[in-house]
Amino acid sequence: MPRRNLVAWNAMLSGLSMHGMAAEVLKLFSRMVAEEALQPDDITFVGVLSACSRSGLVEQGEKFFHELGTVYGLKPKVEHYACMVDLLGRAGRLEEAEALVREMPVLPNEVVLGSLLASCSLHGKLDLGRRLMEELVQMDPHNTEYHVLLSNMYASSGRHFEADGLREAMRRKGIRKAPGISFIEVNGQVHQFSAGDKSHPQAREVHAMLDEVVQRLRMAGYVPDVASQIPRAMDNYLENWEEREQALLVHSEKLAICFGLISTRPGLPLRIFKNLRICTDCHAVIKLISDIFGREVIVRDRNRFHCFRKEMEKPAVGTRKLFQGHLISAMAIGFVVRGSNGYEEDQD
Repeated sequence: MPRRNLVAWNAMLSGLSMHGMAAEVLKLFSRMVAEEALQPDDITFVGVLSACSRSGLVEQGEKFFHELGTVYGLKPKVEHYACMVDLLGRAGRLEEAEALVREMPVLPNEVVLGSLLASCSLHGKLDLGRRLMEELVQMDPHNTEYHVLLSNMYASSGRHFEADGLREAMRRKGIRKAPGISFIEVNGQVHQFSAGDKSHPQAREVHAMLDEVVQRLRMAGYVPDVASQIPRAMDNYLENWEEREQALLVHSEKLAICFGLISTRPGLPLRIFKNLRICTDCHAVIKLISDIFGREVIVRDRNRFHCFRKEMEKPAVGTRKLFQGHLISAMAIGFVVRGSNGYEEDQD
């Protein structure tokens, strides 16, 4: 670009942040301020703080949040508080996150409280989760995501009767969870899968591939996260453990990936789109699939991009260009920062 204004820099920072590339975000921010002498604005700090949150950079995030006002003269907005609550919550510092919420100069919105509730689910803080749920229901009584989060927290802690009671309350109120649907494009045609889907013309081949995938996953040490699944018969939940495990194995993104494995050449990347956020079990499974089958897998859910790829000897072309100082769209190059385990450091 002949002239890179603040809009261009913010777009780049936001795109890299969405891809979990925190190191590149921080480097570009330093360049923008030091070399280009540009004054960051509210949008700039949303991109920087969200990058810190997604990569677990707590100290850096706290530093930028402090400098937002003291160095750059900006007043923190609710979006910045939401990033910080998410950052602290993901790191397990839930008491600090809640204190920050209560000290906000404005009333917290659903994004702030919902982020803290998600962190409660991640770290098993049931009591705080219940209190947050009461506040969120007052704001949006028909939001399914909050009900499902708390229900899953009950299930994960072994309180299956409470989980079932919450689900039953949802049914009585007419609150229905949107079905999870995943999409994959192969040879210019988009294929759609729902959980347990057998309507696809190649359903038999897809499920046969799924059986092979599950067998290889188990050989690699995979254990399904069945404890987080809600049993259908609460007085008999131990007996239907196998049923719950099977329900977990046929999530829509797993079926879409299996279709991709049988429909594309070995080594080609798989790109999946899902209308809901992927669960922790699918996240773990996709990491293993990427490793076992040597595939780069990119999943775009309702929250962000999740990129899984084994460590390579040389950085991707986009990475080299970025470090040479060229401003490249993160959406276009589609590469990831890889951690010591061979995958991106994903904090979801």
